[in-house]
Amino acid sequence: MGMPITIEVIDASATTETFDVVFSYFEYVDDKFSTYKDHSEISAINRREILLEESSEDMWMVFALAEQTKQETNGYFDIARHGIYDPSGLVKGWAIYNAAQILRQKGFENFYVDAGGDVQAVGKNSRGQNWRVGIRNPFDLNEIVKTLSISDAGIATSGTYIRGQHIYNPKRNDQPITDIVSLTVIGPDIYEADRFATAAFAMGRAGIAFIESVGGLEGYMIDQDRRATFTTGFQRFVTDD
Repeated sequence: MGMPITIEVIDASATTETFDVVFSYFEYVDDKFSTYKDHSEISAINRREILLEESSEDMWMVFALAEQTKQETNGYFDIARHGIYDPSGLVKGWAIYNAAQILRQKGFENFYVDAGGDVQAVGKNSRGQNWRVGIRNPFDLNEIVKTLSISDAGIATSGTYIRGQHIYNPKRNDQPITDIVSLTVIGPDIYEADRFATAAFAMGRAGIAFIESVGGLEGYMIDQDRRATFTTGFQRFVTDD
């Protein structure tokens, strides 16, 4: 996936095999959905070597979820650009969510899964408290501007401050997004947080109002002028420790 993946399981019954199973799942997702790998299924689809109707069940599911998200965001989430499909704006959150489900099914109740800064947090940390997740200052990556306390929730950040202009506005296909630099979303799980963070960032400054309008989501946006705007319920997640 081109990003670090971190897993912490507090429950004492976790073993090396536990982590191997989860990391193997991420490798499977990467091999199937990476647009940077020539042998991936999505690359074969983009080369028209495989028709979508001939693709795997997981590919079908991701395309269906992408279409659903497109409808729910008034077209601001679109995996097709210039005839090329790139579902990464949804796949990461979907994969983290599924990895967390693997751990749940094994009976674990206290853990987190972090892929590239997007986190699914379940239960409590080693101190018996909610998990702590920091929001970086996009203008100084060594600074944490907010520390959040979350449990049984997901948090995802979309932005251009690390990977550059990799998110696009489908309504203005070739116009870079410059009015905001970071948008963090807290959702009931990482799948919801990730897909809506991507779509909201594509909306620019209007994205935070969209997050406000969606039930179960809270958001924190930093614009190009270094000003922060956040939803009405966001502050309840902020902690000083």
